[in-house]
Amino acid sequence: MKPYTPPQALQQHAGAPIIAGPWPSYSAFRNLPQRERWVLYGSAKDYRASLEAQGLAMAESYDEFIKRVTAELEI
Repeated sequence: MKPYTPPQALQQHAGAPIIAGPWPSYSAFRNLPQRERWVLYGSAKDYRASLEAQGLAMAESYDEFIKRVTAELEI
């Protein structure tokens, strides 16, 4: 069995492991009140920043991440 290869080529930054996902979906939370959805959005950004601070590189660009999470949370 071949290992999973993401659809786009990934570049490794200075030996950092690349995290390809799958990432958690936030769409289940879209029915929460807007304030709670914004709190979840902030938490998602903090979690990603924490992983990056530990030296992990994400396959999903930051712009793609923001676009996906805001769409899933409908904010």
